Amino acid sequence: MEFFHKPSIDFIGLRRIPIVISLSIIIGGVATILVKGFNYSIEFTGGTLLQVSFVQPVSVADLRADLGRAGLNPEIQTLTAPNGRINYILREKSDEKAMEDASNRTLDVLKAGFPDNLPTLEKKDFVGPVVGKDLKRRTYWAIFLSLMCIIIYVAYRFANPLWGLTGVLELFHDVVGTAALFSLLGLEVDLLIVTALLTIAGYSMHDTIIIFDRIRENLRIKRGADFGEIINSSINETLSRTIITVLTVQTVCIILLIFGGPVLRNFSLAMVVGNILGTYSSIAATSTLIYEWEVRMGGRKASAAELSAKIRPLPKKQGYA
Repeated sequence: MEFFHKPSIDFIGLRRIPIVISLSIIIGGVATILVKGFNYSIEFTGGTLLQVSFVQPVSVADLRADLGRAGLNPEIQTLTAPNGRINYILREKSDEKAMEDASNRTLDVLKAGFPDNLPTLEKKDFVGPVVGKDLKRRTYWAIFLSLMCIIIYVAYRFANPLWGLTGVLELFHDVVGTAALFSLLGLEVDLLIVTALLTIAGYSMHDTIIIFDRIRENLRIKRGADFGEIINSSINETLSRTIITVLTVQTVCIILLIFGGPVLRNFSLAMVVGNILGTYSSIAATSTLIYEWEVRMGGRKASAAELSAKIRPLPKKQGYA
């Protein structure tokens, strides 16, 4: 199956457009994050935890609707107690000093919303900021170590650290662009969103490696050819495969965004936006940035043909389609 039959798009000739767009996304995204910051969830900030039960089970949708009308937006989980009753765990951001007022307000809303099925408070607790700081530290380390492993892997596989650094710059573009959207809209960032950002990085890097691998194969087959022509042909040869792959993932993410409900809505939004940014950067920006650096920058005076003849790819039996 092919979306494009032998495309011949001049990505190198148009390279400055995606490079400028990508730089604008990175600079604008970083500025947005620095100015507005993130709306962190209770896992990062700390807050109130209430565990309540009802004589008759109630739906989570009804709980969320009643609390939402009162301006409350807690995370809601269900738990079956040993006595068979269903307990509802409500987590909401609040200061420790305001914990009592926040819990009383939540209980008052539930009592008013279910007068014939009054709630019983089973447990009240506060998740302190120490936990939030620890989770933040672990999150930053997870992202940092993931990026370092990607640099090492790509640099080793393609025998050129520049390719690894370019791939990580692409990941930074994808992750910052998605995170900036959450910062701009004030959407809550929880561990599920962190998972989405790391997943976006993985998908994006996978597409990039496919293109890099085809460039390496063409460098071996077409030695001495113009480096820009090799990059153009490599991107065009993998274009249908990249589009089909991302559409497969994107279809699932859009369905989750529409029908997944409030719990998965932010996660699905992050995946949809991240997949768009990742596909765009893999196709239009990353490889052309390598060309821009190798041929036009870095103090090199060699022509593109001479440069492509000097680059020696790693031995490989078969490339990716």
